[in-house]
Amino acid sequence: MPVITLEAAKLTKEQKAELVKEFTESASKIMGTPKDHFYVFLKESELENIGVGGELLSERRK
Repeated sequence: MPVITLEAAKLTKEQKAELVKEFTESASKIMGTPKDHFYVFLKESELENIGVGGELLSERRK
């Protein structure tokens, strides 16, 4: 049971669907493992919970 995990800021439902599809297809092809064996977990964080360069992304985008 291969697991693929992505941590990112908020995503739209369309973005999530595309990521799951593309990650699964690519990994299946590269690893030679059937697509239905893959689990994809998308972990979303609010911009106020992500810091880059000592600054919260929520502040950076203002």
